Amino acid sequence: MAIARLSIKVGKAGKAGPHSSYIARDGKYAHRLEKGEKLEATEAGNMPAWAQASAQAFWNAADAHERVNGTTYREMEIALPRELSAVQRLALVRDFVQQELGERHAYQWAIHNPLAADKQEQPHVHLMFSERQCDGIERDPEQYFKRYNAKNPENGGARKGYGPHAGQTLTAVERRADLVALRGRWEVMANQHLEQGGFAERIDMRSHAERGTGLVPEAKQLPSQWRGEGRSNVLEWRAARVEQRDAAKEVRQVLPNVSAEIIGIEDARQRRAQVNAQVVEGVAAFRQGYQAYKEQQAATEAARLHVQAEQEQQREQAGRAAAVERIAAEKVRQEQVVRTLPPKSKDYDGPGFS
Repeated sequence: MAIARLSIKVGKAGKAGPHSSYIARDGKYAHRLEKGEKLEATEAGNMPAWAQASAQAFWNAADAHERVNGTTYREMEIALPRELSAVQRLALVRDFVQQELGERHAYQWAIHNPLAADKQEQPHVHLMFSERQCDGIERDPEQYFKRYNAKNPENGGARKGYGPHAGQTLTAVERRADLVALRGRWEVMANQHLEQGGFAERIDMRSHAERGTGLVPEAKQLPSQWRGEGRSNVLEWRAARVEQRDAAKEVRQVLPNVSAEIIGIEDARQRRAQVNAQVVEGVAAFRQGYQAYKEQQAATEAARLHVQAEQEQQREQAGRAAAVERIAAEKVRQEQVVRTLPPKSKDYDGPGFS
C-alpha cells in the first residue's frame, strides 16, 4: 500500500558529513547492507567543481566552513509507493528532485528499501541538499560557505535561500504553509507516477483529521521503545489500524456514491441519537399534522351541517309560504262560488208541504 509521508529535517554544523555516509551506506554504515537492507540507488548533483567526484567532500566542507550555528543541509525523507518497481521509484525521485531543486542547489539522495515490521518492503528516499544557491561563480570550499556578499557576489560565499520565500524570515504559520504546499506537490507527482504505472492506489498527504478518517497518528518510537513488549504492542496497533483501513476501503467499494468514514463508538452513538431525534421529530410532526387534519375535517363537517341547516330552514320557509298561498287561493275560490249562488227568498220558511 502506498504510504503518505514527507518530513523535513535541518542539519547543523558537524552533521552533514556523517549523514551523507549514513544515507549512502558508506563507512561505518556499510554493515547495514550486509544485514539485508537494500540501497536501490544513490545520486548527487549540482556539486561545485571541487566536489564533482565526491559528494562526501562537499558535505565535509560544509561541516568545516559553515558557521557554527549555521545550517549545513536540509533533508526531505519521503516514503515511496510499494506498488512501484525499483526503476519506477527511481524515475519518480529524479522527477521530484528536478521539480523542487532543479539546477539551484547541490544535493545527494539515496533510496533505501528495508523490510518493514509487516515483512513487506519499506522503500523511502533521503534527499539532502544545501541551502546555498548555485550561481555559476567558481569558489573554493572555504569561500563557498562564507557569508554572501550582495554587492560583490564573487567575493563572498554562495547565497543561502530555498523555496518560494528564499532568503526571507518566515513565521511558524508561513513555514507550515510552505510544508503543506510541498507535501501537496509530492502527492500530485507520486499519484501521477502511480497512474502511469497502471495502479489504482493513490496517496493523500492530508492529515487524518483533515480527511476525517478517525485514525490517530502513530507516535514516534525511540530505539529503546522498539523492543520486546513495546514492539509487540505497536505491531498489534498497526495491524488493527490496517484492518480498520481495509474495512473502510470495502465500504467505499460497496457504496461508491457514499463518502465512507471510519467512525468510533462515540460517533455511532451520536448518529443513533440523531436518528432517534429525527424519528421523534417525525412522529411529533405527524401527530401535529394529523391533529390539524382532524381539526380541518371537523371544521369542514361543521360548515356542511350549517349549510344543511340553512337549506332545511329555507325549505321550511318556502313550504309555509306555499301553504299560505294555497289557503289564500282556496279562500278566493270559495268567495267566488258564494257569489254565483241565487239569493235566498224572504218568505221561505222551511220545507214545503203538499
